[in-house]
Amino acid sequence: MKPGDKVICINDKIDPEKSEEIRRDFEIWITRDKEYTIREILDNNGIVTGVLLDEVHNFPKFFKLINRFQEPAFAQWRFRKLNYASQPAEAISEVEELVEQLEQEKQHVKVK
Repeated sequence: MKPGDKVICINDKIDPEKSEEIRRDFEIWITRDKEYTIREILDNNGIVTGVLLDEVHNFPKFFKLINRFQEPAFAQWRFRKLNYASQPAEAISEVEELVEQLEQEKQHVKVK
């Protein structure tokens, strides 16, 4: 995953033990099966890779664990990359090629 990639949320569940902490840190939470665009990827000092999303903006908070202020990031494992969005020009080109190939096959069949 990288900034600009389209992803889909595959897990929006909140562990009951962390519910209070999550509600305090995130004004806006993600929704399962909704598509998002990665705005930034945060290493979080190697603790857990997090992603910021174009469609969701939360206020920065101070996190003791990483000893800095930052916008709360969603764990990367909560998302799956959507392959069609990574290179739309190539996908369109492939579709156009298939359509052209089908047209040629249709014409070939008509000639017989």
